[in-house]
Amino acid sequence: MSYLALAGCFLAVPVAVAAYATWRRRLDGRWWAVTGLTIAALLVLTAVFDNVMIAADLFRYDEELLTGWRVGLAPVEDLIWPVAAGLLLPSVAALLEGSPARAQARSADREESA
Repeated sequence: MSYLALAGCFLAVPVAVAAYATWRRRLDGRWWAVTGLTIAALLVLTAVFDNVMIAADLFRYDEELLTGWRVGLAPVEDLIWPVAAGLLLPSVAALLEGSPARAQARSADREESA
């Protein structure tokens, strides 16, 4: 199994959970924007630190299992993990938050106090 196929299997669960959370909690554009910014930050950090670790020869990849696309020294397959984490954790948090009505009431309370 290639690294891309393995990463794709792991990405399927966060995508499904995010889709369910969006439907169940009626997540809006603001939630998606914040989640997207979080994922972008994780991607940048992953690209930087993966390149440093690969340059330091801390680990290697079986080249036959890679697509060949790279961001610096890091294979693009490594960038799927932060996308999965950045999508799964906020989705689970949204699902555990409580009812949509309570979440909206808490949001309104926060806006009033700001």
